[in-house]
Amino acid sequence: MKRLHMNLRVSDLEASTQFYTKLFGAQPSVDEPAYKKWMLDDPFVNISIEPECGEVGIAHVGLQASNDEELQDIYRNIEASGADTFEEGETQCCYAHSYKTWTRDPDGLVWEAFFTDGQRQDYGQMPDIKGVLGGDAGNA
Repeated sequence: MKRLHMNLRVSDLEASTQFYTKLFGAQPSVDEPAYKKWMLDDPFVNISIEPECGEVGIAHVGLQASNDEELQDIYRNIEASGADTFEEGETQCCYAHSYKTWTRDPDGLVWEAFFTDGQRQDYGQMPDIKGVLGGDAGNA
């Protein structure tokens, strides 16, 4: 099995370690003073690309559940992190019918937690979460 690797540069290693430990529901597998790593078998990865909308780069990252029970587990992990959330609920965007919640890590990186139960023929609409989570949400 292939595994996606993401390396994020963060402004507060301790705050980010706490956030990601709660979000992933697991302690880091490598826990060095200036480096943390989580080797996760779950979740698998879903990567999408779109034309830039203001800036190129990471628009948001996410955890995609394969059923509602998994989604509720992710929601509990987000809640445990103490981060602000935007509960979008049932929605249609990105050619899919989904249930979503959004949050941010301590540096403002937008995270989406979602379960998709069907595809749609039109793109739908991305939420404007700028005011809801604070800061600049990019095109997420």
